[in-house]
Amino acid sequence: MAAEGVEAAGSPGGGGGGGAEEADGGLPGAGNKEREPGSAQDALPKPADDGAAKPEAVAPVEGCNGVSVEASAPAPQPEPPKEEAPQLSTPEPMTHMMISAPMEDPSITYPLEFERYWRAAQENPLDFTAWTELLQYVEQENHIYAARKAFDSFFLRYPYCYGYWKKYADMERRFDFIKETEEVFQRGLQSIPLSMDLWIHYLSFLQSTLDMNLHDSAQKICGTFESAVAAAGVDFRSDKLWEMYVEWQREQGDLKAITAIYDRVLSTPTQLYSHHWEKFKEHLASHHPRDILSTEELLWLQTKMASELGAKAAEMETEEAPPGEDVPLKVDSRLEAGGGGDGSLVLGPMDPDRVREMVLSIRQQLFSQNEAEVSKRWNFEEGIKRPYFHVKPLERAQLRNWRDYLDFEIANGSHERTIILFERCVIACALYEEFWIKYIRYLESHSIAGARSVFQRACCYHLPRKPNIHLLWAAFEEKHGEAEEARRILKSFEDCVPGLVMVRLRRVSLERRLGNMETAEALLMEAIRENEGMPVSSFYSVKLARLVLKVQKNLAKARKILLEALEKDPDNAKLYANLLEMEFSSDVRQNEGNTMSSFDRALTSGLPLETKIIFSQRRVEFLEDFGSSINSLLTSYDEHQKLLNQQMLRKRLLENGSADETDEKRLRLEDASAGGGGVAVANTGITPLMAADVSNSGSGGYNYNTWYQNYSNYGYQNTWNYNQYYQQT
Repeated sequence: MAAEGVEAAGSPGGGGGGGAEEADGGLPGAGNKEREPGSAQDALPKPADDGAAKPEAVAPVEGCNGVSVEASAPAPQPEPPKEEAPQLSTPEPMTHMMISAPMEDPSITYPLEFERYWRAAQENPLDFTAWTELLQYVEQENHIYAARKAFDSFFLRYPYCYGYWKKYADMERRFDFIKETEEVFQRGLQSIPLSMDLWIHYLSFLQSTLDMNLHDSAQKICGTFESAVAAAGVDFRSDKLWEMYVEWQREQGDLKAITAIYDRVLSTPTQLYSHHWEKFKEHLASHHPRDILSTEELLWLQTKMASELGAKAAEMETEEAPPGEDVPLKVDSRLEAGGGGDGSLVLGPMDPDRVREMVLSIRQQLFSQNEAEVSKRWNFEEGIKRPYFHVKPLERAQLRNWRDYLDFEIANGSHERTIILFERCVIACALYEEFWIKYIRYLESHSIAGARSVFQRACCYHLPRKPNIHLLWAAFEEKHGEAEEARRILKSFEDCVPGLVMVRLRRVSLERRLGNMETAEALLMEAIRENEGMPVSSFYSVKLARLVLKVQKNLAKARKILLEALEKDPDNAKLYANLLEMEFSSDVRQNEGNTMSSFDRALTSGLPLETKIIFSQRRVEFLEDFGSSINSLLTSYDEHQKLLNQQMLRKRLLENGSADETDEKRLRLEDASAGGGGVAVANTGITPLMAADVSNSGSGGYNYNTWYQNYSNYGYQNTWNYNQYYQQT
């Protein structure tokens, strides 16, 4: 990838304060389908020969958010050199290593100021500046034990910071800990396998430390190159990695391997695609075709050339055969010379210039197709100004560019390239919830395990305090039959970010769907107790009463819950409204007494006059529609008129004003009573339709049309304002 901004953002002293990395995209899936998220090696410093855990070691660890994972920390293992590129089948999203928390050793003595920097980072782990100051300090002190503790803790929260993986490895190498240095590189590449620069540093490290006189060393480097291009080679800015691979093969003298590399990169849309084409033409012109082409391709070219010569010879044949006889076929002498006794083909003499011409013609088609793919993506790639991770917000134009690019790739690209682009996106936009959700929704139709892996990465590392994606994760697990996992996710998140109404209600609804009514009721009762004295306690009381009424069909118990809530919060109009709604839900003929008691309770409370008028209006209409006594109806009507008269009297006093009233007091009273029912809406959430029905009619009659048309707008059905309980993070 482009190197701009790496040092500024990646270095603690660079003034950026952000984690730099050049990683893009996702591991295309070669060899990674079955790999589970793993754990890092032991974070404590060890001598090089003390039997430290091998990269292949597997040990159970406790992952973030309570996820129990198996540790499989190694970076891609070396593979034997191959002449052909590995065939990438259906790609899977890259799996990330779950880094375990560093272990403490009480015998280690840390530098004097380390505790101060460490405490600042631990007290506020979301403060990226505190972490960069800590890492800068341990680097300056050159204390390997403090550095390991600081870096291991840092990568638990910011695994995408390529620049700090490089610093960590460099520090281990300064102490000549070669094995630990390689393990750091492997952990970094497990966390961010699309970091082309980290692969380059790792390969440079291997080339400088391995004994190249040993055959295994060259094999290991070649296998690492293959893993690198399989993971990061599809990145649009991976040209430097491809060139490094070509140069290494040139040093090994394997010209055919160079040709195979060019064949792969010429069909990969990259930024310097035309540069690779020119390099390939130089490579072809500088060597004999026998030295750079595989035997299979040479045989194919020989056969094709022979067939072309045979066709020309047939055209030039002028003699005619007698009637009923065919002209005997003539086989090209060079093809005859190339035939073995067993029918196999062997290479014969060929014209090098003609071979080069044919090779270029074939590759030209690949190049033209690749050029067309590059042109489709060029503007999108130009719009990516910050391809690495950083805690600073991205510009709106870049976010819009990522959205458009992803939509384009989903609609027009292959599954492999779409996965790669999503992985690049969630590196640059790791702190943006929308891109993780978009990635998961795309993956869910292709790979359930892949979608689950992305959920774990997003929620455990990058968005540990975002409720929406955690709720989606829990719903995803429940949808696919993992109810216990959904329960664990919700509980773990609520322990991490307590007090969110939406999370508690999702836990309640999960238990209800599973048939655990006692658990659902207990969760709401617990929420009521924990929030006693606060408005949200009444909110939970309403939810509990509805659960008991609608699911358990227990009206008496639901009534008791709301009455207990009214004792603690007697001025909450929503409680009265929900109590009335509950009484209305039963048989009105048999439940008239309880309904009238609910009206009386609201009208004798300390609610504002405007709110009482609403309840009074509704009582009159209830008795008109369902009442069994005309006397009750007339009495309620008279009481309602008294309330309206009180309201009119108050308005007249405010309109006339008193000489003793100050302007400030008069304006305050006018604002409080203007519109009558408007105050009720602001204070209680109850829409004053009934008050308007009566006060706007000259005779004080009932405006039934407005009542029935707006029945759904009554306050007892109004939704609660969830945002007031939503903790902004």
